[in-house]
Amino acid sequence: MAEGTIWDDLAQTPAVAVADPDALDVRLRAAAAPFVVRGLVADWPLVAAARQSDREARAYLLGLHRDVPFTVATGAPGSDGRMFYDQAMGMNFRTDRAKLSQIFDQMDAEEGEADASPLYLAGVDVHDFFRGLHEANHVPLAGRDCLASIWIGTRTRVAAHNDFPDNLACVAAGRRRFTLFPPEQFCNLYLGPIDNTPGGRAVSLVDFHAPDFERFPRFREALRHAQYVELAAGDALHIPTMWWHHVEALDPFNVLVNYWWRDTPRWMGQPQNALNLALLAIRDLPEVEKRHWRALFDHYVFDNDARVTAHIPLGGRGVLDPLTAESAGRLHAFLLRQLNR
Repeated sequence: MAEGTIWDDLAQTPAVAVADPDALDVRLRAAAAPFVVRGLVADWPLVAAARQSDREARAYLLGLHRDVPFTVATGAPGSDGRMFYDQAMGMNFRTDRAKLSQIFDQMDAEEGEADASPLYLAGVDVHDFFRGLHEANHVPLAGRDCLASIWIGTRTRVAAHNDFPDNLACVAAGRRRFTLFPPEQFCNLYLGPIDNTPGGRAVSLVDFHAPDFERFPRFREALRHAQYVELAAGDALHIPTMWWHHVEALDPFNVLVNYWWRDTPRWMGQPQNALNLALLAIRDLPEVEKRHWRALFDHYVFDNDARVTAHIPLGGRGVLDPLTAESAGRLHAFLLRQLNR
């Protein structure tokens, strides 16, 4: 690793051994912090193809893809692969639709060129865009309703962000470096906008390759709690929900397959939606009103216990009872009506 980088003094993410899918399941259910499983997907045919060459990996994917347009982000030459904002807080990349063969032809044509534009296919649904890829290359995660996605590209850097679901990230081609931070470090990562983002989640504005500690002094505190890992093809990393992660694809061609799942039912909705609505309806109220709403949120949401409903007769508690799919659906419909008034 290069001298004088932020990774010089960081702890490495611990690696564990798992004998079978049951052992992996036990580890995942107990995990409160990230862990690595070296060689977890080393027997995938996609990994075997990638070990032969980048072009073999691309040929393998072309043999299984569906004949539909793919969304590809094209970065600017000289951007060091950083898919990020430009100086006006727009994006420093453009997004197009193209056939996978056309995208791979461009990678072939620009392979080895120092000023080639970075190309990045992010979060492609494995089932919708490929036939047989999942069946031949997947991790058994029984009992979990997983979203399987594939990420394909040249050398790229994705700013630190977090995700609500749990994540098992499996490297199928190339090498990837993850820099990870516990959830509570969000205040030291200097997050950008939550509605204007490169990939749908708020990201750190710190350039990890050249951090500006005068502009972002609290980033030093974030680094005190950070860890990192470099993964080779065949390795996997579990990122628990809400952990922040900065992701770098280090080789000329890189492929990652990941699985997202949540332990709560999907009908519970996304917490980010509640935050967005609170920004709309609460943030700019007078301070005395904000204090009142903070107390109500604590009472009904964060500190809720039996005292909240003990005085209400059974059968009359409405959404204060534990939610079900049916009652959540009614609440969702009610909110839509209110928002559309």
